Amino acid sequence: AAAAPAPPGDLSPRHLAGAQARIGGRYRTQGTNLDGSPYEGEAEIIASGRDRCRIVWRTGKRSEQRGICMRSGFVFVAAYQFREGAVGIVTYEVQPDGVLKGMWTIADADGRGTEVLTPAR
Repeated sequence: AAAAPAPPGDLSPRHLAGAQARIGGRYRTQGTNLDGSPYEGEAEIIASGRDRCRIVWRTGKRSEQRGICMRSGFVFVAAYQFREGAVGIVTYEVQPDGVLKGMWTIADADGRGTEVLTPAR
């Protein structure tokens, strides 16, 4: 069973290991949409600076979202814009094994989704 997320401010060695986990490369994506329905796909994170990056999600047959991302310790955030103009944001907690566990939403939409990015090995 997966360990529960560490509480905010947790300075345990296990939690701090998440802050040191390497981010970048290809990931398997699993999540839930705003309505609770599941989705899966892949994501790629490409460094564009010390703490900055670009991210591309590919979910479904024709769905591709591109965005920018940034990391601060064990927090990883990304923002993206749909072709229709809607803006989305996702925030992840970096786990010690490099897995990113997060939640996301879209501007002016009801609800929030969940997402887990698992490094492709």
